[in-house]
Amino acid sequence: MADYQENQMNYGSATRASVQYDEGLRSYMLGIYNYMALGIAFTAVVTLAVMNVPAFLAFVGQMPWLFFILLIGASMFGPNMILNSRSVATAHVAFWGYAALWGIAMAPMMYVYLNAAPNMVVQAFAITAALFGSMSVIGYTTKKNLSGIGQFAVMAVIGVLIAMVVNWFMQSTMFSLIISGVYVLAISAITAWETQEIKNMYDAGHEGDVATRKSIFGAFLLYGSFISMFVHILNILGIMGDE
Repeated sequence: MADYQENQMNYGSATRASVQYDEGLRSYMLGIYNYMALGIAFTAVVTLAVMNVPAFLAFVGQMPWLFFILLIGASMFGPNMILNSRSVATAHVAFWGYAALWGIAMAPMMYVYLNAAPNMVVQAFAITAALFGSMSVIGYTTKKNLSGIGQFAVMAVIGVLIAMVVNWFMQSTMFSLIISGVYVLAISAITAWETQEIKNMYDAGHEGDVATRKSIFGAFLLYGSFISMFVHILNILGIMGDE
């Protein structure tokens, strides 16, 4: 009888611990998605602001290489800065700076589409949200280790970036369509992998600044995947619409 009661107490304690862990994990992931959503909204505000300053918009349009390089650099060094700085302020600077940089870089493209085919922008955003959400859910729920798929997808993205540089000189519409198609497939796989990795980073014992920096880190990764996916889906729709 005593053993039975002890087992019941242990079971009850384990159940409560499991419930608390699940609640903490959901709160942690919700915080990441909230940061990400705010980042997307901030990017939209920056883009609209740049579009309303013709001189700056023209400058950005004339310097695509500069912003391409800045975005690549930010995506490479931003996550390490967030995790290694041990400063919430630095993490915020890295995240919001990255979101602002995307907003500036996207302005010329968005200016063209919003003036020529605003419905296409809405359509691209809806498709991106659906695809991103689906892949993130897969990454959150699957028990399969996605690291192998994710690393392969990262290599594919590197290949796509090289192809983008080549196409800058070729100016091939068909090649651009293929590049965007491959990129969307690769970044979809990366989204699932990133979500799984971010989920695995959760530790109920992490609180305060550590928890905040981890949330911003997760938001940085997922935000970058969402925005770049949106840009390439919009490019695909634009090319298909022209044809």
